[in-house]
Amino acid sequence: MTENDTELEAQIAEWRSYMLRRRAVNSADVDELEDHLRERVADLAETGLRPDEAFLIAVKRMGRMDELSREFAREHSDRLWKQLVLTDDEDAPAEAERRRGLVVMIVCAGLAAAGLKLPLLFGLGFDEDADFYLRNAGLLVLAPLALYFGWRRKAGRGTAGALIGLFALAAIAANAYPLDDDSQSMVLTAIHLPLALWLAVGVAYAAGEWRSGQKRMDFIRFTGEWFIYFVLIALGGGVLTAITVGTFSAIGIDTETFISEWLIPCGAAAAVVVAAWLVEAKQSVIENMAPVLTRVFTPLFTVTLVAVLVAIAVTTNAIDVERDMLILFDLLLVVVLGLVLYSISARDPAAPAGFFDWMQLALVVSALLIDVLVLIAITGRITEWGLTPNKSAALGENLVLFANLAWSAWLYWTVIKGRKKFARLERWQTDYMPVYAAWAWIVVLAFPPIFAFA
Repeated sequence: MTENDTELEAQIAEWRSYMLRRRAVNSADVDELEDHLRERVADLAETGLRPDEAFLIAVKRMGRMDELSREFAREHSDRLWKQLVLTDDEDAPAEAERRRGLVVMIVCAGLAAAGLKLPLLFGLGFDEDADFYLRNAGLLVLAPLALYFGWRRKAGRGTAGALIGLFALAAIAANAYPLDDDSQSMVLTAIHLPLALWLAVGVAYAAGEWRSGQKRMDFIRFTGEWFIYFVLIALGGGVLTAITVGTFSAIGIDTETFISEWLIPCGAAAAVVVAAWLVEAKQSVIENMAPVLTRVFTPLFTVTLVAVLVAIAVTTNAIDVERDMLILFDLLLVVVLGLVLYSISARDPAAPAGFFDWMQLALVVSALLIDVLVLIAITGRITEWGLTPNKSAALGENLVLFANLAWSAWLYWTVIKGRKKFARLERWQTDYMPVYAAWAWIVVLAFPPIFAFA
């Protein structure tokens, strides 16, 4: 293979990797488009053009991919792409579509904010009926987000029907059971129902193609990117709140009620939709943050987990399995899993294994060992004191995480050793997503009656 051929293959690989990250096409479409691209390059090369020139012109002429090519050109503006693909005038239909998207986002964000205040019409206040909002907050906020993606992805009747069914089931689960304010089942419902509904939003995001591994991975990327934007909006909202309080206090006006009952809850609800819109609108910018954040926090969390394991070994202290400690350790494991997923979504599948893959393996193995210690502690407490909703949920969640982490560690090892391709690890993570959804629904629907609504 000549140097020109090597460069051409690298360009096509980069083009393919970029296209696979876009939501407009799936992997089968990209395979077909790559065949067309290679044919066009070959035809142009026969006219005497160099392979790199033929490649650039072939992409320019692929009419079906014009908008994606424009995005690729913007992301790689230092290359010849910008001159060959971008034009001075923007596509009018695309601009009109962006404006419609903005209007729909504003409407859905308004619905999310209004949804939290709508119960006031029925005499349900934040202070007096905190249990109602605890159970229904996820339902009230995520339904407008599902609506937003249903419009944006032009969801069909089947997808719309599935979403309506899932959110109706959530409404029944949140309100039909006689749960006391201080019951464990109430807390478990408040934690697990938003998770179940977030994965339901993934159905809307994938426009019904939830069985596609590529669409699931796109939703994983979206989740991480959405979280970044939501945190940034929250930080900005905190500054706005502080300025509002300080400014009005200076003129003798108390804004505590407005801040606590309107600005913070309504702003947070609207931010859920606004963050999603920002991810959609500014995707190429945030994608560049994924590998940076992953590479920064993976070593830090690896060191933290190793330090925890060393401390446990030196002090011989068992892990405390009280509820707050269980939540803390489960959150730690979830963050580790999030780092793994985010790293997988940002990694080039064709890249050879390197030092960072070893670091990821160390992170997964450390988390796996901590999970084993947590499972041992939970099992011991259950054996001694019997089952409770909290301990049962913690046991199930840690078993679900253990299965994922154990197989992920094995796959990372085989990838590093060159026995398997990285795509196997990616497929394992996307195939495992329904397990999380199933467990969340089990906790919400089955646990309350099993434990007599305790």
